[in-house]
Amino acid sequence: MLRHLTTRAGKDAVTITPLTEAELEPWLAAQPAATRRWVERIGFAARPGKTALLPDAEGGLSRVLLGVETGEDLWSYGGLPGSLPLGRYRLDEAVTAAAAGRAALGWALGGYAFTRYKKPERDFAVLVWPEGVDKAAVTRAAEATFLVRDLVNTPAEDLGPPQLAEAVKTVGGKYDAKVTVTTGAALLEHNYPTIHTVGRAAERAPRLIDLRWGSKGPRVTLVGKGVCFDSGGLDLKSAAGMKLMKKDMGGAAHVLGLAQMIMAAKLPLRLRLLIPAVENSVAGNAFRPLDVIKTRQGLTVEIGNTDAEGRLILCDALTEADREEPELLVDFATLTGAARVALGSELPALFCNDDVTAAAALDHGLAVQDPLWRLPLHAPYKPLLDSKVADLNNVSEGGYGGAITAALFLETFVAKAKAWIHIDVMAWNLSAKPGRPVGGEAMGLRALYGLIQELAESSTGGGR
Repeated sequence: MLRHLTTRAGKDAVTITPLTEAELEPWLAAQPAATRRWVERIGFAARPGKTALLPDAEGGLSRVLLGVETGEDLWSYGGLPGSLPLGRYRLDEAVTAAAAGRAALGWALGGYAFTRYKKPERDFAVLVWPEGVDKAAVTRAAEATFLVRDLVNTPAEDLGPPQLAEAVKTVGGKYDAKVTVTTGAALLEHNYPTIHTVGRAAERAPRLIDLRWGSKGPRVTLVGKGVCFDSGGLDLKSAAGMKLMKKDMGGAAHVLGLAQMIMAAKLPLRLRLLIPAVENSVAGNAFRPLDVIKTRQGLTVEIGNTDAEGRLILCDALTEADREEPELLVDFATLTGAARVALGSELPALFCNDDVTAAAALDHGLAVQDPLWRLPLHAPYKPLLDSKVADLNNVSEGGYGGAITAALFLETFVAKAKAWIHIDVMAWNLSAKPGRPVGGEAMGLRALYGLIQELAESSTGGGR
């Protein structure tokens, strides 16, 4: 269970009253004159995320006013666990069940700290679980987010391909999932040549991690880019470009977190998770610019740049995933800087080969304050991936439209899935915001869970 939420109310729990800017004046009008004067003097205007601590007659804390953007705000609550005085708090009874659910999740996410190597500077305030909230749903979303954050935050020394495989086994073991791992030379024996090629120069061998769970319902397959560290290979990154590359397995972290949510909720579907896990390193046997490699699908790829390795390991995993013709195939990847240039670091790019599925994913993102933005699979850009000596190149000439051409490269390896979604994600907060500390971050996770939950339940008449 979540550490900073409790079922023990107690008489000492301080009430939190959320107010929009429009609601502040009517609320103040019904309060004693001393309260009105206090709020006016401290300049509280109910701006989202801002608070006013109201004292009682003995100098204690009687109430907290919280500015929110809307009634069902999520992130305004995210800053409270770490900023309010330690103690227990409860929501105002006027808060609706839907708004309370958002508040509980925001509070839970605001209580995260990465503590593997350093103790937190302070503890967090505690929220009493609001009445009528789906505790299990809040817990699933928060714990999956924490899993993503913890994995992305962990340095590559302690999270290489073997440790990533163990993380999958640990999650799978909780839900009786079957996990198999194909490692090193066995990748060639089982026809995963691109995964082997990208990872062969690293001391820790490349591998394909494969989890299966569920026996009934639609097939949903998740694929995540698991580059545990990316040096750029022989097309070596600069020091600045390499600094955050422990996060290059952010796609793998996302699909594992999503798989955990699905299994914890016991959604009626057949889940498969595929994570190609590698390190893109420099050694005498590293793959080289202008090498030509053969993919699992049989197509040949000329290596225009060894730093475009993520799409190479994904193409073999996608080929295997596509073979089973899933109703929905989703991949997450920290794939291109071009997506960040187009949309910034906080908004994941969504590519999809089915308009209805894409619209549904975007709607779910907006509904849970976990937005995505669709970019086009613009077919006229496909010739940018042409090669004179192979079926295609792994990069385009010139770099224009880089997120699109990367997605088009991946689309080449998807033919049978009913719908395919590719999400190009940052997986990292560059600056701190309420509930979102600097470091690893889950982006689009709750949006995709909503889409998958809808698919699973619509396939079984709405029941679980």
